[in-house]
Formats: sequence, structure tokens, C-alpha cells
Amino acid sequence: MPRKLLDRERLVMKKTDWPIRWDLLLRYRLIETIALWEGRLTTNHICHSFGIGRQQASKDINTYLRELAPGNLVYDRHLKGYVPARDFKPVVTHGQVSEYHDLLARQQRLGATFSELDLGLPGNTVVVEPCRHIAPETMRAVVTATRYRRQLRASYISLSRPEAAESLLEPHTLVCTGNNWHVRAWCHANREFRDFALSRFQGHPEALRQKARQTAGQDDDWQRTVSLEITPDQRLTEAQQQIIANDYGMEQGRLYLETRAALAPYVLARMGITLDNLHPDPLVQQVELANPDQLGFGSKRERALKAVAGLC
Repeated sequence: MPRKLLDRERLVMKKTDWPIRWDLLLRYRLIETIALWEGRLTTNHICHSFGIGRQQASKDINTYLRELAPGNLVYDRHLKGYVPARDFKPVVTHGQVSEYHDLLARQQRLGATFSELDLGLPGNTVVVEPCRHIAPETMRAVVTATRYRRQLRASYISLSRPEAAESLLEPHTLVCTGNNWHVRAWCHANREFRDFALSRFQGHPEALRQKARQTAGQDDDWQRTVSLEITPDQRLTEAQQQIIANDYGMEQGRLYLETRAALAPYVLARMGITLDNLHPDPLVQQVELANPDQLGFGSKRERALKAVAGLC
């Protein structure tokens, strides 16, 4: 085989080959999450979570330590398990408590379905928010239109317009905001990019054959990045503000969150921060946005508020 052709094939392999098999990656992530947040990892954690034997689980731990994170874990003979080393550094996770939360939530959901399942985790419970109802047909149509950049024809309702109206959309991104899903799409009727809650679609949306012309690159608020400066509510006492600062790991009483401008209202809403002039009790809100002008919504401010409130 000519050398140039061989080099080209090797280049293709490098671009397409996934470095770690998906099932192994999930096991490595479990290793890191359990070790970091519980302080003790055993082969039982892996065996019970993935239904594999002790020999394979031990091999997974050794491979993780040999190829991915040498020295990250230390075997403690007294605890009869692996514990994080002093210089532990996550390599397949971000080292955030939300990842442990996701693991516990997954255990809770699986346990509700498979009563005999035992993942070997401590007694726990996760408060589950009720999710808005979304028909599978709706999700499938939206995913198809978004993935293949096609137009979407759908009937849509909102609190500000309860009567259903047919819309022609060009979606570019599906967004999950916790207990709700919406799609960011160009609306032909309003000639602008808007957010459409999937729970508000009526009937059976249809992904059309026509290609979408509007893309994420043309969505200014999607492309624009803003830095949200979060501070403790200034109406709290200094001692109370310090408690809130510690809760969020603030530095000098400031927490900076980078996000897309189009997603900023949802980030703030999940933190209990409103963009309007209504200020809840400081003991309820606890934090506030110190730089609202950074959002730069201008005339779109009302629409951003309505989108989060589900009015549009």
C-alpha cells in the first residue's frame, strides 16, 4: 500500500476511533465518583452497578490506575478498599458534587424499577422534581429536525395564547433546564429565534424534508457569552452573606458563571433570581445578580422573562 494512502488511513482512524469504550468509561467514572465523594471504593461497587464479576471489577480499577490516573487511589488495608490519594485529581469526571447526585438519582430510579438491584451505596434519597409531560412523538420529531437541520411543523400553545396555532420552526438546539425541555428555534411567523417548551406542542409535530436555513451561528443571543456575577442578597446581614458565600464557594463574595445569553434567564431562575423588579424575601432568594446590564437583552427582556415563566 502506498505510504501516502497508509498515512491517510491512520489519520482517519485517529479522528474516528473513540479512545475508551463507552461501557469502560462509565465504570471509570463510577470509580472516581465513589472514591471522591464516599472516600472508599471496593470492587463490590462496580460488580453491583454493572453486573460483572469481581475479577473484571478488579481489572477495571487496576487499568484505571495504570493507564488513566496513576497514584489517584491508595489501597487502605484497614478499610479494605481504595481511598483518594492526597493529590487526587479527577480525570474522567469534573470532581463536582452534581456527579454524585446524578449517581444517587440513577440508583433511586433503577431501584424503583428493579427491586432486587443493590448498587452498594449508602442509604440516601434524592428529591425528584415533577417533570413536564412530553409525548414521545414530540421528542422524536424535535430530535430529528434538530439533528438533521430540517424544518419542523408544529401546533403550539402558550399561556399568553391558549388557542393552538400552527408554527413553522427551524430548530438548532434541544435544551434541558432540569424539569423541562425546550427547543431553541427560528420562528417563521415572528422572524426571530425563540424558545419553545416541548410540553406545549400539540398533536404530532412533523420534521419536514425541507432543510433549515437559519442556524445556531445566526442566533445572536445563542452565540453571545455573558458572565453572570452572583452575590449574596445585599439585604442580608454580613454574617448571613458570608454563609451564602460559603455555600456557593464564592471568592470575595462573588461567583462568576459563564453562559450563553439565551440560557442566562434559565440559569438565574434555577438559582431563584428574577430579572424583573419583584424581589422575594432575602431569606428565600439569598443570592442576586450584581450585573444585570451584562445580559444586554434590551427590548427582549420581557420575552426572556416570559420564556422562563412558560408564557411563550
